[in-house]
Amino acid sequence: MPKRSAQARWTGTLLQGKGTVALGSGAFEGPYSFATRFEEAPGTNPEELIGAAHAGCFSMALSMLLEKAGHPPKEIRTRAEVTLDKVGDGFKITRIDLTTQAEVPGITAEEFQKQATAAKEGCPVSQALAGTRIDLSAELKG
Repeated sequence: MPKRSAQARWTGTLLQGKGTVALGSGAFEGPYSFATRFEEAPGTNPEELIGAAHAGCFSMALSMLLEKAGHPPKEIRTRAEVTLDKVGDGFKITRIDLTTQAEVPGITAEEFQKQATAAKEGCPVSQALAGTRIDLSAELKG
């Protein structure tokens, strides 16, 4: 299996500094700063990137499981909301809420929930984030 990479560059102090993050594939490069992470300034932040990775990984895992169960999906849309909280003297990602909606012909709601739960537990990003609370809300669309 291939190794994937990303890199970050930071200059300056925590509050006044700034940085860039870049994916090794070249598909994305963007700025980040204290203000993009802890306020609402334009740019990205590590938690947003983790959320994108988790939503993408979960959606692919769910697609695979649904197909294996004989119900290939038409569409899966997943949002990952990553919560960063102050804990003690530092910060911690305390929770990730995955919300998914999928259009899957011919599947029962019960079977869909079973496959969604299995995808949450089995996707590699969920496994990497196992020390974080991960909640799932899965909705089957008509």
